Amino acid sequence: MKYFSVLLVILAIFSVTALAQTSPPDKTKKNKELKFDLNEDGSHYVKGTFLNQVWLRYTQTNPGSVVDGTPDDQIMDIGLRRTRIQVFGQLTDQVFFYTQFGQNNLSYRSPRKQGLFFLDAIGEYRVAKEKLSLGAGLTGWNGVSRYASPSIGSILSLDAPLYQQATNDVNDQFVRKYSVYAKGQLGKLDYRVAVSKPMSIEQSTAQEPIIDDNALFAAEPGYAQFHGYFKYMFLDKESNTTPYQKGSYLGSKSVFNIGAGFMTQKDAMWHYADNGTDTVNTNLGLFAVDVFYDRPIDPSKGNAITAYAAYTHSDYGKNYIRNIGAMNPATGVNAEGTLNGPGSAFPTIGTGNTFYAQFGYLFRRDLFGKAGTLQPYISSQYSDFDLLDDPMAMYDGGVNWLIDGNRVKLSLSYQSRPIFAANSEGNFVTDDRKGLAVMQFQIAL
Repeated sequence: MKYFSVLLVILAIFSVTALAQTSPPDKTKKNKELKFDLNEDGSHYVKGTFLNQVWLRYTQTNPGSVVDGTPDDQIMDIGLRRTRIQVFGQLTDQVFFYTQFGQNNLSYRSPRKQGLFFLDAIGEYRVAKEKLSLGAGLTGWNGVSRYASPSIGSILSLDAPLYQQATNDVNDQFVRKYSVYAKGQLGKLDYRVAVSKPMSIEQSTAQEPIIDDNALFAAEPGYAQFHGYFKYMFLDKESNTTPYQKGSYLGSKSVFNIGAGFMTQKDAMWHYADNGTDTVNTNLGLFAVDVFYDRPIDPSKGNAITAYAAYTHSDYGKNYIRNIGAMNPATGVNAEGTLNGPGSAFPTIGTGNTFYAQFGYLFRRDLFGKAGTLQPYISSQYSDFDLLDDPMAMYDGGVNWLIDGNRVKLSLSYQSRPIFAANSEGNFVTDDRKGLAVMQFQIAL
């Protein structure tokens, strides 16, 4: 509550000072930013933003799912998927700062009266205009692929492709890492590289500090993690003010990028040797290539298409697998549980190869007059994980009702996920499929 009170005061100051600017407002433009200029031309500024995503959800739960010990094969719930406040600014020609507070995944089964926490807190120095900036702190300047650092307010599909957030909450904090980084744009080439200190597994909410026959993240103090992402922008250039990359420009840009990235860490993983007692350490190695295309079809009408595709090769060590169920509505499984674990989880990350694609179509901007327009979409993840005998195929589809762009957005989505269980030979195969329906209400400033 202390941080929240401070932020409310800061935002109130922004509001008052913005109204008290000496230059008269331009009445031909709508001011949709909470921004305080520090100099006359606005190149030095401090800005504040707010975002809230509410999920109303129906889940067909995985086999054996329980809520506080009570079996439940279907759950309806409401939760705050993401709540965020950003305060950032360009203080001088060279000095930039960025902070983000918030919470993720607050639901009926979360601890109550939680406080806000830092997601990001960095300082950055511009060395050579747009070509090179150096920064450090708790940050999302991550490598591997485009949505390793997603711009959450502009997500096209039900959620960001979570498999791209390779170490989320294992040895980082909701994809943010303690890092030093370099970023910039050399003509059409946009780049980011970072060196990070992995967080302690002892404090992880995603994995216990244990060792098993199959690979897990090692609980020993970790070596440095190296990662980067490079993209060539064939059409319009994208902003790199913050690390978070857009899911859809809603017809405001013509973007065509091809990107590639990596992540590596020495001895990041461990597992038992065949004798069941000796420890084997292995390196973490990830590589990805992706393509992003977002372009208006008829600028006068405002209709547009958004498309994205990615291939990722992941080496997390021997048979590594991780089930993820965002804001999972169940608390555990009983004896009928499967490989998926509880609630809405499914094998999302693992050693092997993953293909991902999404496509969206934006109808003309005045489809419903002042009530906005629609943007239907489809997406799918197809993974060939070493541990599984069958491929993992998840798909989802839905529609975004854009009342004021991404500021006021109502989304209806349905996701189908596979259930993996061991057959008589002990191999993990697809045993069933379950569904998840979500209505999301997003408000952003």
